[in-house]
Amino acid sequence: MATIRERESVWTLADLVEHFGPMPASRVRMDPLPGTATVDDVLRVHREEKRLCELVDGVLVEKAPGYEETMLAVILITLLQNFVGPRKLGIVAGEGGMLRLAPGLVRIPDISFISKSRLPNGKPPREPIPGLVPNLAVEVLSRSNTEREMTRKLADYFGVGIELVWYVDLPTRTIRVFDSAEKSVVLAGTQTLTGGSVVPGFSVTVAEVFSVLDEPT
Repeated sequence: MATIRERESVWTLADLVEHFGPMPASRVRMDPLPGTATVDDVLRVHREEKRLCELVDGVLVEKAPGYEETMLAVILITLLQNFVGPRKLGIVAGEGGMLRLAPGLVRIPDISFISKSRLPNGKPPREPIPGLVPNLAVEVLSRSNTEREMTRKLADYFGVGIELVWYVDLPTRTIRVFDSAEKSVVLAGTQTLTGGSVVPGFSVTVAEVFSVLDEPT
Protein backbone atom coordinates (compact mmCIF):
# COMPACT_ATOMS: atom_id res chain seq x y z
CA MET A 1 0.00 0.00 0.00
CA ALA A 2 1.03 3.61 -0.50
CA THR A 3 2.80 5.19 2.43
CA ILE A 4 1.07 8.35 3.62
CA ARG A 5 3.38 10.56 5.65
CA GLU A 6 1.67 11.90 8.76
CA ARG A 7 2.68 15.41 9.84
CA GLU A 8 1.99 17.30 13.04
CA SER A 9 2.84 20.76 11.67
CA VAL A 10 2.48 23.01 8.66
CA TRP A 11 4.94 22.42 5.83
CA THR A 12 7.77 24.82 5.06
CA LEU A 13 8.76 25.95 1.56
CA ALA A 14 11.74 23.61 1.81
CA ASP A 15 9.35 20.71 2.52
CA LEU A 16 7.32 21.52 -0.59
CA VAL A 17 10.34 21.76 -2.87
CA GLU A 18 11.79 18.54 -1.49
CA HIS A 19 8.51 16.69 -1.96
CA PHE A 20 7.23 18.05 -5.28
CA GLY A 21 10.28 19.54 -7.01
CA PRO A 22 10.23 22.96 -8.75
CA MET A 23 6.46 23.06 -9.13
CA PRO A 24 4.77 26.43 -9.87
CA ALA A 25 3.71 27.92 -6.54
CA SER A 26 0.24 28.58 -7.95
CA ARG A 27 -0.49 24.84 -7.95
CA VAL A 28 -0.02 24.47 -4.18
CA ARG A 29 -3.03 25.64 -2.20
CA MET A 30 -2.29 27.78 0.85
CA ASP A 31 -5.79 27.49 2.27
CA PRO A 32 -5.74 25.26 4.19
CA LEU A 33 -2.04 25.51 4.94
CA PRO A 34 0.10 22.73 3.39
CA GLY A 35 0.28 19.78 5.74
CA THR A 36 -3.18 20.32 7.23
CA ALA A 37 -5.57 19.60 4.34
CA THR A 38 -8.12 16.78 4.40
CA VAL A 39 -10.52 15.06 2.00
CA ASP A 40 -13.20 17.52 3.13
CA ASP A 41 -11.00 20.35 1.82
CA VAL A 42 -10.76 18.64 -1.59
CA LEU A 43 -14.56 18.61 -1.74
CA ARG A 44 -14.88 22.18 -0.47
CA VAL A 45 -12.51 23.63 -3.07
CA HIS A 46 -14.26 21.72 -5.83
CA ARG A 47 -17.71 22.78 -4.62
CA GLU A 48 -16.91 26.45 -4.04
CA GLU A 49 -14.33 27.14 -6.76
CA LYS A 50 -14.85 24.33 -9.30
CA ARG A 51 -11.16 23.49 -9.03
CA LEU A 52 -9.71 19.97 -8.89
CA CYS A 53 -7.04 19.27 -6.29
CA GLU A 54 -5.19 16.12 -5.37
CA LEU A 55 -4.49 15.48 -1.69
CA VAL A 56 -0.97 14.30 -0.88
CA ASP A 57 0.33 14.20 2.70
CA GLY A 58 -2.01 16.97 3.80
CA VAL A 59 -1.20 19.20 0.81
CA LEU A 60 -3.71 20.26 -1.85
CA VAL A 61 -2.09 20.28 -5.30
CA GLU A 62 -4.13 21.67 -8.17
CA LYS A 63 -4.45 19.77 -11.41
CA ALA A 64 -3.31 21.97 -14.28
CA PRO A 65 -4.09 20.42 -17.68
CA GLY A 66 -3.63 22.48 -20.84
CA TYR A 67 -5.97 22.58 -23.81
CA GLU A 68 -3.98 20.15 -25.98
CA GLU A 69 -3.53 17.80 -23.04
CA THR A 70 -7.29 17.74 -22.59
CA MET A 71 -7.76 16.95 -26.28
CA LEU A 72 -5.51 13.92 -25.98
CA ALA A 73 -7.34 12.77 -22.86
CA VAL A 74 -10.67 12.96 -24.67
CA ILE A 75 -9.36 10.86 -27.56
CA LEU A 76 -8.11 8.13 -25.22
CA ILE A 77 -11.26 8.21 -23.12
CA THR A 78 -13.36 7.78 -26.25
CA LEU A 79 -11.25 4.90 -27.53
CA LEU A 80 -11.31 3.13 -24.16
CA GLN A 81 -15.02 3.68 -23.60
CA ASN A 82 -15.89 2.43 -27.09
CA PHE A 83 -14.00 -0.76 -26.28
CA VAL A 84 -14.94 -1.25 -22.62
CA GLY A 85 -18.61 -0.21 -22.79
CA PRO A 86 -20.03 -2.75 -25.27
CA ARG A 87 -18.13 -5.55 -23.53
CA LYS A 88 -19.33 -4.46 -20.07
CA LEU A 89 -15.80 -4.70 -18.70
CA GLY A 90 -16.15 -1.87 -16.19
CA ILE A 91 -16.17 1.93 -16.17
CA VAL A 92 -13.98 4.64 -17.67
CA ALA A 93 -13.70 8.06 -16.00
CA GLY A 94 -12.09 11.31 -17.11
CA GLU A 95 -10.05 14.07 -15.54
CA GLY A 96 -12.78 14.97 -13.04
CA GLY A 97 -12.79 11.48 -11.55
CA MET A 98 -11.47 11.98 -8.01
CA LEU A 99 -10.43 8.77 -6.24
CA ARG A 100 -9.53 8.15 -2.60
CA LEU A 101 -6.78 5.58 -3.09
CA ALA A 102 -5.82 5.36 0.59
CA PRO A 103 -6.50 7.31 3.80
CA GLY A 104 -5.29 10.86 3.19
CA LEU A 105 -4.49 10.21 -0.49
CA VAL A 106 -6.72 11.57 -3.26
CA ARG A 107 -5.53 11.25 -6.83
CA ILE A 108 -7.23 12.38 -10.03
CA PRO A 109 -5.91 10.48 -13.05
CA ASP A 110 -6.70 12.13 -16.37
CA ILE A 111 -8.27 8.78 -17.27
CA SER A 112 -9.04 5.75 -15.14
CA PHE A 113 -10.46 2.34 -15.89
CA ILE A 114 -12.01 0.28 -13.10
CA SER A 115 -12.92 -3.29 -13.91
CA LYS A 116 -16.34 -4.64 -12.96
CA SER A 117 -14.73 -6.94 -10.38
CA ARG A 118 -13.42 -3.91 -8.44
CA LEU A 119 -16.79 -2.15 -8.31
CA PRO A 120 -19.04 -2.73 -5.27
CA ASN A 121 -21.82 -5.00 -6.53
CA GLY A 122 -20.46 -4.37 -10.01
CA LYS A 123 -22.07 -0.90 -10.11
CA PRO A 124 -20.60 2.61 -10.57
CA PRO A 125 -19.91 4.49 -7.31
CA ARG A 126 -22.23 7.26 -6.08
CA GLU A 127 -19.84 9.12 -3.75
CA PRO A 128 -18.05 12.27 -5.00
CA ILE A 129 -14.68 10.75 -4.04
CA PRO A 130 -15.09 6.96 -3.96
CA GLY A 131 -12.58 4.77 -2.19
CA LEU A 132 -11.74 2.71 -5.26
CA VAL A 133 -8.48 1.66 -6.90
CA PRO A 134 -8.55 1.57 -10.71
CA ASN A 135 -6.85 -1.10 -12.79
CA LEU A 136 -5.49 1.47 -15.25
CA ALA A 137 -4.46 5.09 -14.64
CA VAL A 138 -3.50 7.48 -17.43
CA GLU A 139 -1.71 10.81 -16.99
CA VAL A 140 -1.37 13.30 -19.85
CA LEU A 141 1.70 15.21 -18.73
CA SER A 142 1.40 18.99 -18.52
CA ARG A 143 4.15 21.59 -18.62
CA SER A 144 3.86 22.22 -14.88
CA ASN A 145 4.34 18.57 -13.89
CA THR A 146 7.73 17.95 -12.30
CA GLU A 147 9.75 14.74 -12.48
CA ARG A 148 9.61 14.39 -8.71
CA GLU A 149 5.86 14.86 -8.66
CA MET A 150 5.27 12.20 -11.30
CA THR A 151 7.71 9.75 -9.72
CA ARG A 152 5.83 10.03 -6.44
CA LYS A 153 2.51 9.64 -8.23
CA LEU A 154 3.77 6.48 -9.92
CA ALA A 155 4.81 5.02 -6.56
CA ASP A 156 1.39 5.85 -5.13
CA TYR A 157 -0.41 4.22 -8.04
CA PHE A 158 1.44 0.92 -7.89
CA GLY A 159 1.56 1.04 -4.10
CA VAL A 160 -2.22 0.79 -3.85
CA GLY A 161 -2.63 -1.91 -6.49
CA ILE A 162 -3.05 -0.17 -9.84
CA GLU A 163 -1.84 -2.64 -12.45
CA LEU A 164 -1.03 -0.46 -15.46
CA VAL A 165 -0.07 3.21 -15.89
CA TRP A 166 0.33 5.25 -19.07
CA TYR A 167 2.19 8.59 -19.13
CA VAL A 168 1.30 10.50 -22.31
CA ASP A 169 3.93 13.07 -23.30
CA LEU A 170 2.77 15.72 -25.75
CA PRO A 171 6.11 17.37 -26.72
CA THR A 172 7.71 14.04 -27.71
CA ARG A 173 4.46 12.42 -28.87
CA THR A 174 5.26 9.30 -26.92
CA ILE A 175 3.43 7.14 -24.40
CA ARG A 176 5.42 5.52 -21.60
CA VAL A 177 3.78 2.30 -20.42
CA PHE A 178 4.49 1.18 -16.86
CA ASP A 179 3.88 -2.39 -15.70
CA SER A 180 5.47 -1.42 -12.37
CA ALA A 181 7.12 1.65 -10.88
CA GLU A 182 10.48 0.29 -12.03
CA LYS A 183 9.61 -1.22 -15.41
CA SER A 184 8.45 0.77 -18.45
CA VAL A 185 8.64 0.99 -22.21
CA VAL A 186 8.29 4.07 -24.42
CA LEU A 187 6.06 3.80 -27.51
CA ALA A 188 5.93 6.20 -30.46
CA GLY A 189 4.69 6.55 -34.03
CA THR A 190 3.23 3.38 -35.52
CA GLN A 191 3.96 1.31 -32.42
CA THR A 192 0.89 -0.17 -30.78
CA LEU A 193 -0.44 0.73 -27.35
CA THR A 194 -2.35 -2.20 -25.84
CA GLY A 195 -4.30 -2.81 -22.68
CA GLY A 196 -2.24 -5.90 -21.87
CA SER A 197 -3.92 -8.17 -19.34
CA VAL A 198 -5.73 -5.20 -17.79
CA VAL A 199 -7.87 -4.32 -20.84
CA PRO A 200 -7.29 -7.41 -23.00
CA GLY A 201 -7.92 -6.88 -26.68
CA PHE A 202 -7.67 -3.09 -26.61
CA SER A 203 -5.11 -1.61 -29.01
CA VAL A 204 -4.38 1.62 -30.86
CA THR A 205 -1.31 3.06 -32.52
CA VAL A 206 0.41 5.95 -30.78
CA ALA A 207 0.15 7.97 -33.99
CA GLU A 208 -3.64 7.61 -33.94
CA VAL A 209 -3.80 9.03 -30.42
CA PHE A 210 -1.76 12.10 -31.35
CA SER A 211 -3.38 12.58 -34.77
CA VAL A 212 -6.02 14.85 -33.22
CA LEU A 213 -3.32 17.52 -32.91
CA ASP A 214 -2.80 17.61 -36.67
CA GLU A 215 -6.31 17.28 -38.03
CA PRO A 216 -7.75 20.41 -39.71
CA THR A 217 -10.74 21.99 -38.03
